[in-house]
Amino acid sequence: MNDEFKNDTKLLLVLTNTSSAEEAQKIADAAIHNHFAAAAQIIGPVKSTFRWKGKIENAEEWICLLKSSEPLYESLEETIKSLHSYELPGILTIPVTGGSMNYFQWIQRQLR
Repeated sequence: MNDEFKNDTKLLLVLTNTSSAEEAQKIADAAIHNHFAAAAQIIGPVKSTFRWKGKIENAEEWICLLKSSEPLYESLEETIKSLHSYELPGILTIPVTGGSMNYFQWIQRQLR
């Protein structure tokens, strides 16, 4: 890890799974447009298995991975929820603890 890397703005990876590539793209586009995320990747389709309302379910989903920061998380979460088709959207955050300093600085410049 680069000793100079400092996550003073508390960079986060925020991820949510969606039912379609189109839905994931709408979330990514809105997050980037509003500067709530600096970049987004859509991965899929992936196979998901989970328990929902007492039943084991299998679904084809797309992962939307967004690069954001802790101060912007609430706004990003509201954006995701407003565009998500799931009754209970799964939204997770992963704190960033290291990485390329140049890339980190680029991300900071993209965020509000």
